[in-house]
Amino acid sequence: MGNLAEEKKYTYGDYIKWDNEIRYELIDGAAYAMAGVSTAHQRISRKILTQFDIFLRGKTCEIFSAPFDVRLNSDTFDDIVVQPDLLVICDKSKLDSKSVSGAPDMVIEILSNSNTRHDTIVKFRLYQKAGVREYWIIDPGTKSVQVYILKNKKYGIGSIYREDDVVPVHILDGFQINLADVFYDIVESDADESETLIKQKISEVFKEAGASDEQIKKAIDLWSRK
Repeated sequence: MGNLAEEKKYTYGDYIKWDNEIRYELIDGAAYAMAGVSTAHQRISRKILTQFDIFLRGKTCEIFSAPFDVRLNSDTFDDIVVQPDLLVICDKSKLDSKSVSGAPDMVIEILSNSNTRHDTIVKFRLYQKAGVREYWIIDPGTKSVQVYILKNKKYGIGSIYREDDVVPVHILDGFQINLADVFYDIVESDADESETLIKQKISEVFKEAGASDEQIKKAIDLWSRK
C-alpha cells in the first residue's frame, strides 16, 4: 500500500486497496493504525457476542464483530471507516458483502491502554454524530461499562455499571447482560505488550514503502496520539 506517513487524506476507495497485516481506521480521511488486542479483550468480546447471538436468533437484528468495516458517512465523503469491537445492525439494507453503510443501531468498544482516548473521545463524537442509538464502552481494568443512549441527537450523561450489575440493552426489549458472567475471569495487565509490536510493524511497513526516518516517526507519533 501507499506511504501512510504522508499527510494525505484517504477515502474508502483507497482503504479497500490496502493489503497488509495492519488494520486501519479512517477518521476524516486520516489513517490510524489499530493496535492488537489483549487476552482480556478477547474474552470479554467472545462472551458478550455469544449472549447477543443467542438472544437475536430468529429476530431482525444481528450482531457482528471486528474486523468489519463501518462506513459512517458513505453517503457523502466516505472518509470515515471504523471497526467497532461489536456492533448490532437492525436494518439489513445497510449491509453488503464487505461493510456496513451508515450507523449501526448499537456499538460496543472494549478499551485497552492504547485506545482509551480514541474510543472515549474521538469515536464517541463520531458515533453520536452518525446516530448510533446505543454506545457501550467497556473497561477491562475497572470491570465496568459506560452506557450512552442517543436522545435528541445527543448522548446524555452515561450510566456506569460495575462487575456485579445487570445491564439492560435499551435497543432490544427484554435483553440484558449480567456483568458477573462477563468479568469473572478477567485480569487486565497494566502493560500493553501489543503496543510495542504494532509500532514495530508500522516501522517495517513504512520502511518497505521507502519512507524516511522522519516520516516513520510521524506515523508512529500519530498512532500513539490516537
